[in-house]
Amino acid sequence: MAAMACTSAAAGASALVASTSACSSSASSVMGTRVAMAPLRVSRVACRGLVAVSASAAAVEKQAEEKTVQRLLGIYQEKVVPALQEEFKYENKFEIPAVKKIIVNCGVGEASQNAKALEGTIRDIALVTGQKAVVTRSRKAIAGFKLREGVPVGVTLTLRGEVMYAFLDRLLNLALPRTRDFQGVNPYSFDGKGNYTLGLPEISVFPEIKFENIDKVRGLDVCIVTTAKNDAEGHKLLSLMGMPFKEMGGGRMSASAAKKATRVTFRGRRR
Repeated sequence: MAAMACTSAAAGASALVASTSACSSSASSVMGTRVAMAPLRVSRVACRGLVAVSASAAAVEKQAEEKTVQRLLGIYQEKVVPALQEEFKYENKFEIPAVKKIIVNCGVGEASQNAKALEGTIRDIALVTGQKAVVTRSRKAIAGFKLREGVPVGVTLTLRGEVMYAFLDRLLNLALPRTRDFQGVNPYSFDGKGNYTLGLPEISVFPEIKFENIDKVRGLDVCIVTTAKNDAEGHKLLSLMGMPFKEMGGGRMSASAAKKATRVTFRGRRR
């Protein structure tokens, strides 16, 4: 009897061990299923994050494409480039002339004696061009002009990119038409390499300058540097962009001949 009881106890213990192992295996299988499902959820979240990032990148790219191009730059790309290529028969698009930079100069002779004049000029130039100017100083002393070495004599700056096109647009369409007795600019002010220099007698022709804030009337020198190879290409480029050149009869002549032709005569003599 004792042997039969031990046998039954051993069988019960083995059954209990088997059931425990089965429960543990089932639990492990369930846990394994949960562990297997967790990476799936993580991957879904990661995919959603990637989709959101890609959507935001696409929105930024679309916004960059929809960014408004400066008006004069758009005119150059759409109208001026095809016209120049058709007239001069360029084989390469990089040969087509373009405006490279614009240099603006303004002399302030009284800056060595009056610091407020220099500050006012810098302020006015910044309002007109949208860029702060650099002070230029004298390189040597000149006793006749009461000038010492290193004193400020003017301001200068260089414009490039969209700021350059914005300034040139306002110069051609707003400032020049407001000049007193304006009849056009001199078509012979090229330097032989396609670069054009223009002088404005008053900086107040720009609408940004308020007349009541001007302490003294000052002029402005504008040098338009282009990539043209000669004056003919530079003249055509600027004329297509809207430069109001003065009509001079009888074909092209030298700059000295043009100056002599425009002089005023008094009693049969040149003065």
